[in-house]
Amino acid sequence: MIEIKNLRKTYGDKTVLDIDSLTVKKGEILVVAGPNGSGKSTLLKIIAGVIKASEGTVVSEGEIFYLPQQSVPFAKTVRRNLLFAAKDKLNAKERCSTLLNELALNELADKNALALSGGECQRLALGRVLMNKGDCLLLDEPTSAADIEGGELMEKAIKQYQAQTGCAIIMTTHSPAQALSFAHRIIMLNRGTIAEQGSASELLAEPETDWGKKFVDMWKI
Repeated sequence: MIEIKNLRKTYGDKTVLDIDSLTVKKGEILVVAGPNGSGKSTLLKIIAGVIKASEGTVVSEGEIFYLPQQSVPFAKTVRRNLLFAAKDKLNAKERCSTLLNELALNELADKNALALSGGECQRLALGRVLMNKGDCLLLDEPTSAADIEGGELMEKAIKQYQAQTGCAIIMTTHSPAQALSFAHRIIMLNRGTIAEQGSASELLAEPETDWGKKFVDMWKI
């Protein structure tokens, strides 16, 4: 579970995040949407502990794994990247083999990860996160660099992982289709605040605010 109270992040006089309350329960998939600069990535970074909040608290239970928008591969083969990320060394080879198949990385397994394309690197970065069993995944636009086929493989792998572990997922996306496919609940950020929240179907069909209606209209599938 993730529980946020009175969370603020400021840079000088500029407030980039201002959330009074937000709770994500175990097993829930929360999609965070909003325009560029609305605070989506900042929210995930604070929960992950990458940056500190200016005010407020984030209380979490269990182990959290974070996938940033831009992940740098290690200067090792694809296979060694996955194995290196594993905490459970006893079952690492089996898990590695599974993910190489699920993410279509088998043919690249012995290639230096530094030579991968952007989409291949993003699949590898997701694979490194999925090597371990966590209680919450923080995924910042996890398929943004992937082509259609690669994105579908990644989405399937995420869903399988969630079904197997029962973890919570907080995911940012610019894709309405992805939001509908994944979300139990969506929050829409506008200038760092929660402007809309609700189920995916309800929120995309009938936003409550004028801003929400305008954003959803521009965000149509």
